[in-house]
Amino acid sequence: MSRSMTTRGAVKALMLVALGGAVGAGGTYAIRAGVHPLDRITTHGEWVKFANAKGDSIRAYVAYPERKDAAPAVIVIHEIFGLTDWEPTVVDKLAGAGYVAIVPDLQSSHYGASPADPDSGRKITALLVPDDVTADLDATFGYITSLPSVKKNAVATIGFCWGGGQSFRYATNNPKLKAAVVCYGPPPDSAGLSRIHIPILGIYGENDNRIASTLGDVTARLKAQGVPFPHDSYPGTGHGFLKPGRKGSDTDQVGKAWDAIFGFYHQYLDK
Repeated sequence: MSRSMTTRGAVKALMLVALGGAVGAGGTYAIRAGVHPLDRITTHGEWVKFANAKGDSIRAYVAYPERKDAAPAVIVIHEIFGLTDWEPTVVDKLAGAGYVAIVPDLQSSHYGASPADPDSGRKITALLVPDDVTADLDATFGYITSLPSVKKNAVATIGFCWGGGQSFRYATNNPKLKAAVVCYGPPPDSAGLSRIHIPILGIYGENDNRIASTLGDVTARLKAQGVPFPHDSYPGTGHGFLKPGRKGSDTDQVGKAWDAIFGFYHQYLDK
């Protein structure tokens, strides 16, 4: 085989990847008239770096929706395992719904980047100091609100597992937040709860009593403070069910939870 034929084959292979592998019999592109696979892409995502107050570099993934006006923003907080391949898909999902979304690697300012091994990621997260996490979230908030495509007074958080607890805790530290979503994360202590003045949405697994057992006291305290705290436990699900591979992640409860999340954001961010 000639070198030119090999090169043409390689170029064609790259084109197939770019076109989503849409080929028909005989190797011709089987694309319906007027429809192109790339037309389905409605967001723009990229990796960025910015500094925290100490000058340490934070690695993050940010995605933008296609819209003609400035958008509300959502800060995504990763699980205890660090920033994995899954969290950027959440960012893309939020951007697809019309929000500028960003997920910071909260291990990166100290360790360069989250490790690929989940057990190593969990051990590193255990070493993070709460004040340092807050500083990195403050830096993320500062970065996202500096973007001209973001509505400055319409920023919320969402966190999962350990990140759910951090989403709850960050609501005690940043009065500029508009709202927060807590996905099966533990609540802050009593002193922290007393500082919350923004709406909180709670997403919990029915079979996650470790977290769900804390909700009675939290509900009472936030109600006494006049803080909206809609929350629900989703049938047949366990801890982490919004992530593929967890108990209940293959049921319709995932879609119902996301409907609640987007309804909550629409109520408090899209005004």
